[in-house]
Amino acid sequence: MTDRGYPYPQDTDLRKLVRFSAEDGAIWLAEDRMLLLHAAALGGLRKELINSIGIDQARRILTRTGFASGIRDAELAKKIRGLHNAVDAFVVGPQLHMLEGNVRVTPVKIDMDIPAGRFFGEFRWENSWEAEAHLKEFGPQADPACWMLIGYASGYATAFMGRFVLFKEMVCVACGSPDCRIVGKPVEEWPDAAQYTPYYESDSIVSRLLELRTEVDTLRSSLTEQYRVDNLIGESPAFRNAFELVAKAAKTNVSVLLSGETGVGKERFARALHQLSDRNQQPFVAINCAALPAELVESELFGVEKGAFTGANVSRAGKFERADGGTLFLDEIGDMPLPAQAKLLRALQEGEIERLGGDKVCKVNVRVVAATNADLQEAVKLGKFRSDLFYRLNVYPIHIPPLRDRPLDIPPLAMALLKKFSALHGKRISGLTDKALQVLKRYSWPGNIRELENMIERGVILATSDGQIQLETLFPTLDNLQAPEAGIATNGHIEEKGSPGTAQFCDAFFASGLSFESVEDMLLHESVSRSKGNLAQAARLLGITRPQLSYRLKRGEFSSTSEDL
Repeated sequence: MTDRGYPYPQDTDLRKLVRFSAEDGAIWLAEDRMLLLHAAALGGLRKELINSIGIDQARRILTRTGFASGIRDAELAKKIRGLHNAVDAFVVGPQLHMLEGNVRVTPVKIDMDIPAGRFFGEFRWENSWEAEAHLKEFGPQADPACWMLIGYASGYATAFMGRFVLFKEMVCVACGSPDCRIVGKPVEEWPDAAQYTPYYESDSIVSRLLELRTEVDTLRSSLTEQYRVDNLIGESPAFRNAFELVAKAAKTNVSVLLSGETGVGKERFARALHQLSDRNQQPFVAINCAALPAELVESELFGVEKGAFTGANVSRAGKFERADGGTLFLDEIGDMPLPAQAKLLRALQEGEIERLGGDKVCKVNVRVVAATNADLQEAVKLGKFRSDLFYRLNVYPIHIPPLRDRPLDIPPLAMALLKKFSALHGKRISGLTDKALQVLKRYSWPGNIRELENMIERGVILATSDGQIQLETLFPTLDNLQAPEAGIATNGHIEEKGSPGTAQFCDAFFASGLSFESVEDMLLHESVSRSKGNLAQAARLLGITRPQLSYRLKRGEFSSTSEDL
C-alpha cells in the first residue's frame, strides 16, 4: 500500500524499450509498434467522431480503444518488472502513459493485493492531451472528457489485476478543474457501475460495423475461394500464380512436375491438386524416392511377388496399385534410380505395371505428380536422369516460390501454425508481437515453411499462457535481422543504438584500463576545448544541460577561464 507522494522508480528500464527505426519507418515500444501522431490530428479525429455519430457513441469507441491499449501495456509491465514489488510493477502503466505523451500522472494512493483481488487507486492527471483537445473544440463541459485515457487506466488495471477494475474521472480540466483526478476499484464496488460499464461494451453502431466487416470478409472469401484448400494458405501474388496453375491442371489428367526448394510445401500443393480434381474421393499416395534404398524403390513403387528376392515371403501391392484411380505423389524424383525410371516411364505412357518378380501386366489409372528440389535438366546432361522421362513429366511444370519471396504469406501462415500448435500443446496464445512478425517477414527462410513451422512450435512452447510469442523465443540471436534503431537517452534526446562507432569506443575504453572518472574528465576537457570555452556549446556536445556541465567541472576541480558566449 502507498499513500501520497509515492516516488516512481527510475524509468530507465522503460526508456530502453522505446526504439526508433528510420530504415523501417517504425517506432517500437518493446515489441509493439507505436505511432508518433500529432495530438491536434487525434483531437480532430475525436471531433469528427463526436459530430458524426454523437457524443455517447464516440465516447464508447474512444474508451474501448484506450482499454485495449491499457491491456497491451499491462502485459508488458508484468514482463519488465515482474511482481516482486507489485506497486513498482503496477506504476509501469502510469510511467508508460507519461512516456507515450498522454498525460502527467501522479499517484495519490495505491492499495493493492493481487492474490486477494483487492485494488484501490487514486491518481492526479496534469497536461491531459484529451482534456486540452476537448476544451479547444467544444469549450468547458459538464462531464469529464478524458475518455481514451480513462479507458487506458481501466484496461491496464483490469489486465494487471485479472479482474474488471473500473476507473472513473472524478474531476476534469475540461470541466474547469485545475487538474484531472481519477479513482479506480473493482467494478462491483461502484454503486453506479451500470452507468459506466456500457462504455466498455460494444454498441449497435459498433455491432453494425462488425456486421459490415463480416459481410466484406464473406465477399472477399467468396472471391478468393479458389485460393483456399485444406492446409494450403497464401495471399501473395507468387503464391496465387502457383495455385492458379494447380487449379487449372486439377481437372485434367496431365502429369505435373512441382519444383522448388526444400520445405516450400510441394506435397501440400500436390494434395491441393488432388483435392481439386475429380479423383478426390480416391487415394492420395505419397512416396519419397530419396528416403528409400535404391534396391527397394522398384518394389515399393510397382509391388513384389512372393519369392522375387530373399525376404519376399508374401506378394505385396506397390504404390501404383494402391493409388489406382487416385493420385501418386513422387517426391524427390531426381533421386530415383535409372532402372526404376524406365519402369515409371512405361507406367506413364502405357498405364500398366509389372510387379517385381512377376510377369503379369497390371493396368492402373493413376495421376502422377512429381516433385524435385534439384535441377533435372542438369541431371539429364549428367546422365543421372532419363531425358524421355523428364520430357514426359515436364509437360506441366509448376514452380513453388520460396517463402522469402512471399512475405505476404508469412502472417497468415504464422497464425494458422499458431492455432495448430496451441491446440496441440494445450496452450492459449494471443498471437505474435508486432516486432516478432516484422522480423519473420525480414528473415531469409533457408528452410522455408518447414522452418517456420518448427519456429512457431518452439514459440508456442516457450510463450506464457494468454501471452504473445516474443521475438527472443523465435530467434535466440538477432544478428542482421533488425534494422538499425535509435532510443531515448536519459536526457530525452534520441541516441543511436549499437552503432559500429559505439562498439569501437567501448572496445578502446575497456582495453585502455582507464577508470570511468578519468574518461569523464577527458570528455569534459575535450568538449570545452572543442567549444573554445563556450560552456553552453560544450554541454550540447555532451547531451547535458549547462548547469549539469558546470557541476561536473567543479566536481572535477576543472575551471574554464573562457567566457560563456
